[in-house]
Amino acid sequence: MTHIAVLGSTNMDLVTYVDKAPERGETVTGREFRTVPGGKGANQAIAAARAGATVSMIGAVGTDAYGARLRDTLEHSGVDTDFLRTVQGPSGTAHIVVDAEGGNAIVVVPGANGTVDHLSPGDEGVIATADALLLQLEIPLPAVVAGARAARRHGVRTVLTPSPVQPLPPELLQAVDLLVPNEYEAVTLTGRTDPREAAAALLELVPEVVVTLGATGCLYLARGTEPLVVPAPRVTAVDSTGAGDTFVGALAVALAGEKPVREALTWAVAAAAISVQREGASASMPYRPEIEAQYGT
Repeated sequence: MTHIAVLGSTNMDLVTYVDKAPERGETVTGREFRTVPGGKGANQAIAAARAGATVSMIGAVGTDAYGARLRDTLEHSGVDTDFLRTVQGPSGTAHIVVDAEGGNAIVVVPGANGTVDHLSPGDEGVIATADALLLQLEIPLPAVVAGARAARRHGVRTVLTPSPVQPLPPELLQAVDLLVPNEYEAVTLTGRTDPREAAAALLELVPEVVVTLGATGCLYLARGTEPLVVPAPRVTAVDSTGAGDTFVGALAVALAGEKPVREALTWAVAAAAISVQREGASASMPYRPEIEAQYGT
């Protein structure tokens, strides 16, 4: 079975649903509030597990009630948490406002994730056995760089989601195989306003780039090939939180399973389209049979 390793964050998402997100200084009345296990690392781990992979989660949770719930959620989804350590203090939290159109704004408080600034004993061994390593930027950058370098040493494909967006050091980019920004992140990283131009600029730094385009689908570029656009199914979005992580988790599983690139991208777009029709991040992520039904296989 495909083995995916994830080095990244675990957060409890504190989600407020509103008709319209407040402007600065404005107070609005929310429709609903939920606590939903999340974090980009945990989300990608759950997405990959539900898409059919064996998944190992490397990271940290706190000693609070959120930490116990986060671990339980990962394990219930079939994610191996042997390398998810527990550290004294609060777990990470993400404070999310979701509007009536399914758009969101997020503030992340790192908590225990801030302690993941290096690889602990055994982490590299887990990475070495994986078909792919998924990375994001919600843990300290030194750990992300160390993880990418470990993957490179062992010939493991490294997939980086550059979120929250920040300058990417050369030592990290040199160890990344596939970069998956959304449109905003691609523009911010390159200063190019056109997604194709932004993707082309990023392709000078890494071998493969996928820019996710929300309801439009995604754009794929690889060195020596023509750009590839894969459209998304038309659906009514309820909550887009976690859609990008669903896409990345499903894509990693499809590529590790040796699907051709176009098929892998179509499969990942189908998974994301399912997720936006449901509320929550990890709770919205589809299982493999659902993706295959949407994909048409």
